[in-house]
Amino acid sequence: MIESDSIVIIPTYNEKENIEKITRAVFALPKCFHILVIDDGSPDGTATIVKNLQKSGFSDRLFLLERSGKLGLGTAYIAGFKWALARHYEFVFEMDADFSHNPNDLPRLYAACKEEGNDLAIGSRYISGVNVVNWPIGRVLMSYFASRYVQFVTGFRVHDTTAGFVCYRRKVLEAIPLDAIRFKGYAFQIEMKYTAHKIGFKIKEVPVVFVNRREGSSKMSGGIFGEAFFGVMRLRLDGWFRKYPKI
Repeated sequence: MIESDSIVIIPTYNEKENIEKITRAVFALPKCFHILVIDDGSPDGTATIVKNLQKSGFSDRLFLLERSGKLGLGTAYIAGFKWALARHYEFVFEMDADFSHNPNDLPRLYAACKEEGNDLAIGSRYISGVNVVNWPIGRVLMSYFASRYVQFVTGFRVHDTTAGFVCYRRKVLEAIPLDAIRFKGYAFQIEMKYTAHKIGFKIKEVPVVFVNRREGSSKMSGGIFGEAFFGVMRLRLDGWFRKYPKI
């Protein structure tokens, strides 16, 4: 078995066009990363493609967790976090399957934690301007001002709070009460970062370029943004009244 201290969690739903390409791209990196695909019952055969990749020689570093039905991004990551914590991984990554997150940036996020001593590294679209390619302008504005809204309401000084390209040190996920995380969509990403911040972990934003997917269809919906809008208010109340673990 090829050992690694790092696992990349990739949630999927109908990603047959992308899953093999993204898997091979990650495995082509000089540093060894393992991959955990969490598939929510994709009817397009995404899980079957992963199983075939495992049989082709990747069974020691490519893993699959199958779930029945679309249960939400947040619950997929929570399941993945628990899976990773039950094993030996010291660094746990979130990444999309559709190449909106460049696999070549994984070593940069890893270095921000491993070499620079940060506890949480965020692949940030907004730390150095607006680094988004091929997104409709309405989507860009919605995402950008969502992060500004989070900053305004919570006082949390991270530029890209909704980012889904993240590296966690193991101890961060061990300290966060994962079963108490409420949200499933965009707000999940905000809640995880805000909780890590309130506990006292060191966070760094690493500038990345986000490229809109070329193949497959987006899973975004209006309900996800609604959850984020009202969820941020709830997080602000938590910040005042909730007792967070301390490191």
